[in-house]
Amino acid sequence: MKKALVLYSGGLDSRLTVRILQKQNYNIEALYFKLPLESKRTDLKTMKNLKLTTLDVTKEPLLSEYLSILKKPKFGTGAGINPCIDCKIFMFKKAKEYADKHGYDIIATGEVPGQRPMSQTNSAQKKIDEEVKFKIIRPLADTGFSGRSRKRQIALAEKYKIKYPNPVGGCFLCEKEPSTRLKTLLKKDLINEKTLPLTMIGRHFFIDDNWFVVARDETESNIITKFKTSIKDAKSKPSIYYNKKGKQKALELQKAYSTGSSKEERDKFEKVKL
Repeated sequence: MKKALVLYSGGLDSRLTVRILQKQNYNIEALYFKLPLESKRTDLKTMKNLKLTTLDVTKEPLLSEYLSILKKPKFGTGAGINPCIDCKIFMFKKAKEYADKHGYDIIATGEVPGQRPMSQTNSAQKKIDEEVKFKIIRPLADTGFSGRSRKRQIALAEKYKIKYPNPVGGCFLCEKEPSTRLKTLLKKDLINEKTLPLTMIGRHFFIDDNWFVVARDETESNIITKFKTSIKDAKSKPSIYYNKKGKQKALELQKAYSTGSSKEERDKFEKVKL
């Protein structure tokens, strides 16, 4: 039996791709990339009888390689700092390494032309194929699926009796608001395996070559207080992460962002807010 490696997000399109290839008598393995800076993750456990392997890009050695792409993407970015084409190339190259090692005949994906404006256009897919130097199989595209509407996919899922999760939030990199913050943190090499959980939470400040993260709620406080260089929350006072020797400034930030503090106290930190 021929073997297919399917890049798998857990969403509707990748589930349909698995089923289409199964009906073509392929033995399937799903390869999921756990990427850093994803806002939410799809439940991967709802498709039965599917071998699933995860490549964890939030850990080394893959994390450093991925961060280098964010710093200098060959094909540019979208509205935020999302290097969609470069990200796809990264995943396909890693998938090729895995496929070669484990003897897979094809690598497939659920991509649909026109569904995403940056990485799922015909021109973008051509660039990706040229960069990865092998042919990627796109069963949905090959059978005429295109555009953002999911009506045809939903109808096919009903036909195949495929259950699928509701769409979830996408990539944090696509959002405009945190782009300045992330650019600063990347430029100063402050994002690593340890600090990665801090990048998507809290209010961020950069003062005197120190990075500060101010919690906005209890969940964020619980993340921050796991770090040795942090000020714990107290009644009406947020917890604060700081790197290097920023304890005194962290205390000032804690006071400024405590419940009941004045706007004037907070305003003095606005110019150093990321």
